Amino acid sequence: MSANILLTAYDAVLADLDGVVYAGPAAIPGAIDALNGLAAMNVKLAYVTNNASRTPAQVAAHLRELGAPADDDQVVSSAQAGAALLAQKFPAGSKVLVTGSTALAQEVQALGMQVVGSADDAPDVVIQGFDPTLGWADLAEATFAIKGGAAWIATNTDMTIPRDRGIAPGNGTLVAAVRAAVGFDPMVAGKPEAPLFHTAANRLGSQAPLVVGDRLDTDILGGNNAHMATALVLTGVDSCESALRARTVERPQFIIADLGGLYAPYPELTFDAGSVTCGGATACVVADVEGIRSVQINGTAEDLDAWRAACAAWWLAVPETTVSTDPLLQWSSELP
Repeated sequence: MSANILLTAYDAVLADLDGVVYAGPAAIPGAIDALNGLAAMNVKLAYVTNNASRTPAQVAAHLRELGAPADDDQVVSSAQAGAALLAQKFPAGSKVLVTGSTALAQEVQALGMQVVGSADDAPDVVIQGFDPTLGWADLAEATFAIKGGAAWIATNTDMTIPRDRGIAPGNGTLVAAVRAAVGFDPMVAGKPEAPLFHTAANRLGSQAPLVVGDRLDTDILGGNNAHMATALVLTGVDSCESALRARTVERPQFIIADLGGLYAPYPELTFDAGSVTCGGATACVVADVEGIRSVQINGTAEDLDAWRAACAAWWLAVPETTVSTDPLLQWSSELP
């Protein structure tokens, strides 16, 4: 393989699962082959997931069924992060209302906490994680407990989750429902907080990990928060266009079509007087007479290099932004 492939600079891949390795129960095309190729490159692997609906052992078993390399301790979940945060904030024996899966309840019980089933049990804390079977009654019970004085921890706040049939509501939508009722935000344990990524890297003994994910607001932001290199894959939630418009803290270092892109040479970006070249595409930012800026792209929307050039040009023009942006995009076919 070429010495300048993307993986060359990294000793580990910290991969998200939903939208990166699989969508619903099925593997994303090419993902399993890409994961199996890492060992031959001397690149270690961990899976970092915000989905708290299954135990790490269950996730690892599913990955092995799909043909991916996965020991139980290679899976680092937001349920584990939530339990760790719980242990930091509350002593063993505390009463905990688990609004989530059996897997999350097991993580809580392993800490020596007392899992209760109702707000009437006067829980000290509510921990909320994703479970597709959660309903109104579960969210209402959590609300009753929080309004009654219980603390509140969320394993993650992903607003959506990729499934085999498309994009579905994630844990963040359920958290938002409770938040609307109680009037404040929970403590959040999983992505985009940095500890989940540090835990995964430390397990591997990695000094130079690459975080690979499909979501800017969790995977990429979390990897950036952990001061790690980040790569956005386009097989899940976010797109090239959403990456271009992203806040500074959510911008990835790399954009690849899928996990197979880890084995391809990543094209060099060339900067020349505000113009950016990537492969055969170029992009620059111009302003009209009213000062409205647009990104002019010499390439096609089907060319990933064109999007890479466009992102680089826009990010160069707008290096710091705390809100998402909305530049006009002008492709070569639209230019005079």
